[in-house]
Amino acid sequence: MKLGIDGRAAVVTGESAGFGLAIARELLENGASVAVIGRNQARLAIATAQLRADVPGGKVLALAADVTLAETPAMAVKKTIAAFGRIDILVNNAGRAQAGDLMSSTEEQWSTMIDVKFTALRRFCKEVIPVMQAAHWGRIVNISSIGGTYPNPKLFVSHVLSAAIDNFTESSALEFAGDGILVNAIALGAIATENWAANMLPVVRKARRCWLGSARNTPPSGAPANRRRSRRSSLFSPPHATAS
Repeated sequence: MKLGIDGRAAVVTGESAGFGLAIARELLENGASVAVIGRNQARLAIATAQLRADVPGGKVLALAADVTLAETPAMAVKKTIAAFGRIDILVNNAGRAQAGDLMSSTEEQWSTMIDVKFTALRRFCKEVIPVMQAAHWGRIVNISSIGGTYPNPKLFVSHVLSAAIDNFTESSALEFAGDGILVNAIALGAIATENWAANMLPVVRKARRCWLGSARNTPPSGAPANRRRSRRSSLFSPPHATAS
């Protein structure tokens, strides 16, 4: 895919594996310099080495940092500009799925997910946007979920926050369009990542068995006879296929 970003510089959060790694590779292959941010220093080093091997000559800056810390965005912007002289693109990819419905989700899960999935995104945007305004050019991509539009109650926390990301994205797009900054969200479906396999797939399979069992029962009195019992799911694909 030709993105027309040769010579640009990008910041990608949550890059150590999965979709973030695939995004970083795609940007490098299109000629952008990329600053990658991950919390696990060992995994980040492996990912960075893999990127440099996959894209010889690609300019990669590895930043080991926790995106939930208030000081991380300013540090990332300062070091990226020092390394590349600019920031043109921000990809807010940090986050993960959280299984559970409203009644089973804990205060700790809500707090953790808000910090990593939404607050970090907001802070990175606020730190990067002035740089883009000065250049009168910028591209921000927020990784969201199809659950922001079509929520699954068994992914309650994740999908509520996806809806918040979608609203934040649209509001930001309207506010900064006049500065030459385009803000978009990508609503992902199921992606075959390590996180999905370890944390979500068992929950999805369990929920699916429950739904199939319920679907075999007769609808309760007064239930709409034509109510759809299933929704077509999105393509289940590996991260690199989705990123490209």
